[in-house]
Amino acid sequence: MKLSIVIVSYNVKYHLEQCLRSLRRATALIESEVWVVDNASTDDSYHYLWTRFPDVHFIPNTENVGFSRANNQAIRRSTGEYVLLLNPDTLVAEDTLAGCVRFLDEHPEVGATGVKMLNADGTFALESRRGLPTPFTSFCKMSGLGKLFPRSRIFGHYYMQYLDREAPAPIEVISGAFNMLRRKALDQVGLLDEDFFMYGEDVDLSYRLLKGGWKNYYLPLPILHYKGESTVKSSYRYVSVFYNAMLIFYNKHYSRRNRLLGYVVKTAVYVRAFLDMCGPTWDMVRRALGFPPPKPCPVKYMSFDFDTTPVSHMFAALQTQDCDPGALLRTYSAKAGVVIMPGEVVPYVPSQTDTPTDDA
Repeated sequence: MKLSIVIVSYNVKYHLEQCLRSLRRATALIESEVWVVDNASTDDSYHYLWTRFPDVHFIPNTENVGFSRANNQAIRRSTGEYVLLLNPDTLVAEDTLAGCVRFLDEHPEVGATGVKMLNADGTFALESRRGLPTPFTSFCKMSGLGKLFPRSRIFGHYYMQYLDREAPAPIEVISGAFNMLRRKALDQVGLLDEDFFMYGEDVDLSYRLLKGGWKNYYLPLPILHYKGESTVKSSYRYVSVFYNAMLIFYNKHYSRRNRLLGYVVKTAVYVRAFLDMCGPTWDMVRRALGFPPPKPCPVKYMSFDFDTTPVSHMFAALQTQDCDPGALLRTYSAKAGVVIMPGEVVPYVPSQTDTPTDDA
């Protein structure tokens, strides 16, 4: 077996269905297997999908065991020479997987590859390439220096924007949304650290690969990531889990080297977490006082028939928009009976979705 694809899912059955359909096209010429671990979804994901994808291996958990542990469940059962960790709210272009496999075949020193991730409007997702969150790099990001000097190799190292987006390049951290790993490297450095319930496990694994002598690479091959469809990022739980993951990573890899610096970094993390929690708190106060919610800005969509349109064609159209802000991707499918757009899934109504671009 050449490639094992592992997806951990939680309450995103329609996004996952679309992801699996894109994988069918992307793996047409690759010997592969797909594993889906359902983390006790409440939207009937397992029963909805297993009849539609009989060739996919499903592992239905009775409780949400976290992202790392769920991935490890499938990795241990998989047999591929390469293992792809993939988010369920992604779309994969037809040539992306073949390009990653070919690169790993030709570069035995590379332990893992990430790709060019696109946002829903076709813009480049900065998370496609990241540097390790060392104390100094973390300070530059949290203090805003990274935004002031985004192309600086010193202050902007976190997002590495000084690198060419259209050229392969060695990087430090590969996103957990798409991480194609060499099994030999995984066997050497170990699987995902299950102390990370969600978030941070990708940073930890990337760091362990580098420490193990492997190279991590960015490849300019596209996927689209809707980002966090199963997570409400303005919620207290998200803020708590996300920043706790940062502390786990720091305590594991840096705190023993300098205790004073450790206290400074931990304080900075707590302050940033507190500031991020102020947003949802203020929204709750405004609602309690009777203030109307902010009026949403008009959104423009670029619509495609997912049943007939190649994913690569959708990506090309999104990336060549000449308007700012750009239209967001919206796909409709008579076969699936749904329309999918960022943050929303609605029933398919042909008369509402059969135009290439329209307003909502």
